[in-house]
Amino acid sequence: MDVTEGNVTVSVPEQDGEGTHESVFFNPVQEFNRDLTVAVLRAYREHEERADTYLDAMTASGVRGARAAAEGWDVTCCDIDEEAVELARENLARNDLDGAVVHRNVNALMHDDYFDVVDLDPFGTPMPFADAAFANTRDLLCITATDTAPLCGAHFDSGVRSYAAVPRNTDYHAEMGVRILLGALARAGARWDTGITPLFTHATSHYVRTYLDLSGRATDANASMDELGFLHHCEDCLRRDPEQGLIPHPPETCPRCDGNRVLTAGPLWLGPYRDPGFVADVRARITDDMGTADRARDLCDTLESELDEPSHYDQHRLCKLWGRGASGMDDFLAALREAGFAASRAHYGGTTFKSDAAIPEMREATKEI
Repeated sequence: MDVTEGNVTVSVPEQDGEGTHESVFFNPVQEFNRDLTVAVLRAYREHEERADTYLDAMTASGVRGARAAAEGWDVTCCDIDEEAVELARENLARNDLDGAVVHRNVNALMHDDYFDVVDLDPFGTPMPFADAAFANTRDLLCITATDTAPLCGAHFDSGVRSYAAVPRNTDYHAEMGVRILLGALARAGARWDTGITPLFTHATSHYVRTYLDLSGRATDANASMDELGFLHHCEDCLRRDPEQGLIPHPPETCPRCDGNRVLTAGPLWLGPYRDPGFVADVRARITDDMGTADRARDLCDTLESELDEPSHYDQHRLCKLWGRGASGMDDFLAALREAGFAASRAHYGGTTFKSDAAIPEMREATKEI
């Protein structure tokens, strides 16, 4: 079947649901991911003018590589599957696009060749590819992780194995996944004296996607490591405390309610996971020919104004804890701001938000709405 995304049309195997039973995988639901990738590439080109080469590391049908080539990038598509390589080659040709298509293990390719931008979108965890990617990526590393259950702590042992960290399944499980992933990537980059700056990161349905600006200086790698730490979370009163550093000091009981059900997660990334100015640039480069343009703009709007607090709250969960009905989100956030606290929506869901207020302060500030 033929699929059109942006200004390219590609052939993909006949689809059944969200994917395919053929050996060459194509996921139509990931059009949102690919639309945002194109907008990020447009914005990043102005951020780093010398960036020119782009590796679509697990190309499958080649749709992501074709869309990057249509934007003027010098594209290499790589896949270990022969059918995928042939299909990607055909899809570049049918769109009159230049690009190399390589039949090879992508880890070997990344260790051998340099690329300005590398895009990793594997099935499951990206960590088996992280060292090779950090070894020879000059500028921008784009990474998708689809193993959200291990990342969020729902599959605890798998999360520990994949990310060498302790994930916890909390109310803010989606953000837990974001920060566990970034923490693991910061440590992987540091092994290559490479620092990371997350420009744009989001958790959407079944995956986490991040775009990392790289710096090949040991001092920047040290600075990235300084953004790591732990989160201590009370399951009784929902208090959460961030702790900077690589040696945790978990409390025996909760400092607020004296409960003994305190979970510690980490090491994870405690710093910002997007640059608001870059997010605004990305939004400006979302065009109406993208099938998910409205949704992509909405995400950018929320991300741009989202606070950098290391965890988000769910208003419905808090109101249930307080024994009262939930109010409208706009009124709830306005009440927090009127009480002198910072507050913003979070992109993780319609009732999620961030604030620098402690939970008792939130309760008091919003009791009249």
